[in-house]
Amino acid sequence: MEFEQMKVQLLALISNKTLIQATISQPRQKSNDLKRVKLKPVEIREEYMIQLEYQYERILKHENVTLQDLTAKLDMLFEQFRQAHAEFQEQTIQVQLSKKNKVLWKSSQNATAKQVDLSHNRKKQYLLDDSRVHPFLVRLGVQAEDGKIKKQKYDKFKQINRFVEFIDDSLAHLPKDKTIRILDFGSGKSYLTFALYYYLKVEKELDIHVTGLDLKKEVIDECNHIAQDLQYENLQFLVGDINDFNEETQVDMVVTLHACDVATDMALARAVKWGAKVILSVPCCQHELNRQLQAPALSVMTQHGLVKERFAALATDSIRAELLSLVGYDTQLLEFIDMENTPKNILIRAYFTGKKPTNEQRVKYDEFVRFLNAKPFLENELQILLK
Repeated sequence: MEFEQMKVQLLALISNKTLIQATISQPRQKSNDLKRVKLKPVEIREEYMIQLEYQYERILKHENVTLQDLTAKLDMLFEQFRQAHAEFQEQTIQVQLSKKNKVLWKSSQNATAKQVDLSHNRKKQYLLDDSRVHPFLVRLGVQAEDGKIKKQKYDKFKQINRFVEFIDDSLAHLPKDKTIRILDFGSGKSYLTFALYYYLKVEKELDIHVTGLDLKKEVIDECNHIAQDLQYENLQFLVGDINDFNEETQVDMVVTLHACDVATDMALARAVKWGAKVILSVPCCQHELNRQLQAPALSVMTQHGLVKERFAALATDSIRAELLSLVGYDTQLLEFIDMENTPKNILIRAYFTGKKPTNEQRVKYDEFVRFLNAKPFLENELQILLK
């Protein structure tokens, strides 16, 4: 079979919409960073397309192409690779090319006809697809080398994807004409920091620089080591406290996850003063209001320590959201992950709009904190902006 005839025949089989999956591999050049390309059919907005998954040494990239555009893609791929394995509904094709493009074509009939399965388009669609290998998830121990999500890490995988959904929703609010600066206060083991970087830099190919900040030196050292292994050049981790971090004068996105008590308020205040366009915060251990709370009308609730603690936590986050609204942010309190995974499941999402608050908003806020006898730390930090 001639080389051009092989491409025509392969394309015809794919165009018949009988493809199950295919892999194009065996790079012609050893120095080629692209190791293989996988193809599978997908349905996007009711249009049949082929998804190409480009597997590099450390990263994955994806592209969905129409059948009309697939010819050019196959031309390009067979310039780089010498082997193809394709499964169709009724047959399996194996193609091997010599250095001079002589074609060895083998075809075998399947014992039973296979079905094209597009069910992945109807199940829960994770932005970080659980059917693909994500190098950072493998490195962090969430995925096995074959891409399978480890059973004990599946809740973490869902949490990571929920966070990535919030990141994706925030894209329209980030600048497009400069490097996007992102700070993550209290990054800890940095599952979500790596996810943020991977999604924005690798998947979306945005110009970003991400800094994770934490007090634990051994954790920071390990995170930097992982970032270097993955060749994430614009991701760094530093040892430091929120109050002592003065390396930036302007930041576009601030993330703070499970910063304890008023550490969350410190991070929110710094984000506002930096003019952050996006704030994503998952608070933790809201003790401040619990200590201050004196509201006799609520004594039926607050006489119970557990109930008082939970009410204080909800009231604290409501106060934080309202304060951000008063200084020009469109703010919402959203569920981060299911309650069955952790009770600390509220995320504060704030996009800067510059909208001025109404007198009614300020009056309602003042009445609420006065009723609770609260003196919020964040209000004091933002006092100049609230005047």
